Amino acid sequence: MTESVTQRAILLVGHGTIERASDVPEFLRRIRRGRPASDEFVSEIRRRYDHIGGSPLLRTTEELAAHISARTNATVSVAMRYWAPLVEDVLRELARNGVTELCVLPVAPFSVHVYAAVVEEALKGLRAEGAPEMTVRPVRAYGDHPELVAAHAEAIAPFVAGRDPEKTELILSAHSLPARVIRMGDPYQREFEKSGAAVGARLGYPVSLAYQSQGEGNDEWIGPTLREALEAARARGARDVVVAPVGFLADHVETLYDLDVEAAAQAAALGLTFRRVPSLGTAPGLVSTLAALYREVFP
Repeated sequence: MTESVTQRAILLVGHGTIERASDVPEFLRRIRRGRPASDEFVSEIRRRYDHIGGSPLLRTTEELAAHISARTNATVSVAMRYWAPLVEDVLRELARNGVTELCVLPVAPFSVHVYAAVVEEALKGLRAEGAPEMTVRPVRAYGDHPELVAAHAEAIAPFVAGRDPEKTELILSAHSLPARVIRMGDPYQREFEKSGAAVGARLGYPVSLAYQSQGEGNDEWIGPTLREALEAARARGARDVVVAPVGFLADHVETLYDLDVEAAAQAAALGLTFRRVPSLGTAPGLVSTLAALYREVFP
């Protein structure tokens, strides 16, 4: 990241992750809007973090910010919704440094509107503290951005090259959401479907879509689940499955455990060979996508 701060900056916003398994209860409480998780769920999530040796999400996001800064010559700061560095703390620092125009760049291509709202809400609190005005300009939803689609296709292509689609199933995955959120008008599912169709078209290979990492409780979550997609692939006669988590731009617990451990075991139990495409992380195609989105906001 550049050291000098100008009046214009980029805020790279993510979900957040913890560094210590002991932080799991508080992390889950924040995600659940103040409601504590059950002891069983806390223990399970702690076990998953222990199993993968911690999440690389924050480190990867900071490396991505450095690449975007080098590409755009702009100041790029990283903030997280549910854990440090928290959005309100980063905004407070940017305001102190004189930033008046902020490009909000969520690393969640189907949920830009959610993260933009989080930033706006945090700014309201800062204004109440007497902070100077800051204009927020979020990027658009970008799951079907041509450069991002090309980056996903480039990452996936080696896993399906020369493979018979009758025997090798390509599943694109994204995080599930409660169905009530979609019924209330959230565009997340529609954006994922657009992205999946674009990636499949770019590859020239059939894809199926699945939703992973459903939360606890009795809420209805959108599907099909990844387990259901694996079962459907086996029923269609597939012998191999390739899972590409296009809804996650960086690897973290929901790819390193939910896919590499849990889904891999489910596939093996079905007699399927399982291969997982790495998340883009700091891939040049992702960097160029986010730089292009910034230039759309600030030509």
